[in-house]
Parts: sequence; structure tokens; C-alpha cells
Amino acid sequence: MVYEGPIQTLIDELGRLPGVGPKGAQRIAFYILESDKADVERLAGALREVVEKARFCSICFNVSEDETCRICGDPRRDLSAICVVQESKDVMAIERTREFRGRYHVLGGAISPIDGIGPNDLRIRELVQRLGDTAVKEVILATNPNLEGDATAAYLSRLLEPIDVIVSRLASGLPVGGDLEYADEVTLGRAFAGRRRLSAGIAQ
Repeated sequence: MVYEGPIQTLIDELGRLPGVGPKGAQRIAFYILESDKADVERLAGALREVVEKARFCSICFNVSEDETCRICGDPRRDLSAICVVQESKDVMAIERTREFRGRYHVLGGAISPIDGIGPNDLRIRELVQRLGDTAVKEVILATNPNLEGDATAAYLSRLLEPIDVIVSRLASGLPVGGDLEYADEVTLGRAFAGRRRLSAGIAQ
């Protein structure tokens, strides 16, 4: 069924969001329609604000309000370790564990030939450039434990092999086929603590 005018337009736009199907888009649209005008205006304002103010950190590409994110700007973080993740939401998942005190690098996705996403579509070149900093001794690959995440980790492991850094991967405490975003703090913390080395490296 197609609704008239702005309702159908809203349903169509909501349906473009990841994880929102036609029925979900319809439910959200009618929830908005039945909400107080003030609530809807707050939602619209939040959407405008995120478009106008949110950006990506110039160092790690995590979401940020400023040129650099709060993690990269924190002098207490360990400069010797970089944790590589697929998305910004993965940074927040790892931060909740309080197991990692280094810095991050957000790739912006994972290698997925079926979706037409190759290494050049990710922020891999920027990662290699960051490893020119002699302070970095370890790169921890924290891509999702699924086909795309494993392919990305394998590619990065081969790419970084000639570089004088230790390359490790999170331990298998994470469920295969799952996403970091949905892992609980204990499971993710144990996986982080039990990460395995993928390359020997000679970093001291």
C-alpha cells in the first residue's frame, strides 16, 4: 500500500536506513506522525546538528566534533599500540571494556568483493602512513569475526608484515559471524586480553 504525500516520502526515506525494512519504516513514520510537535522538532534538530557538526578525526577517523577526537587528543593514551576497527561504533564497544589504552584506526568498513568493497575503498593507506611513527610497536586487528572481517585482517597482516611492528588479532572469545557492537564487555575484554600475534615483528 502506498500512502499519500509526505507520509509515503517519510516511509521511503526511513526505509533507506540500514536495518529498517518496509514495515519498520512504516511503524517509525506513524510514531513520528503521532508524536508531539516539540519531540519531532528535537529529532529534526538532532539530525541537522549531526550533519552540520559531526566530522571524522583527522588522525584515526573516529567520529568527532573537533579536528581530532578526544581519544587522539588524550596525552595519557599509549602511543605504542593502534587498534584497527571497522567502524566508529566498534571503538565505543572496546572502550567500554577498559582493556585498551592505546589509540585507534577506523577503516570505514571491511573488504567485501560481493559488495564491491576492496582495500582501496578503506582507510588502509592512512593506517600505513601512521605506522611511519616509530612510537608504534603493535597493531591490533579488531575487525569483526566474520568472513569480511577475517578477509580484512588477513590482508592487513600480509600488508604489514614487512613493517617493524607486531601484528595481533583479537582472540576467539568473540562469536564467529558476530559484530563487535553486540559483544558484551566481559567477552570483548577477554578477547582483547587473549589476542594472538599474527606476525613476529622485532619491535621492542
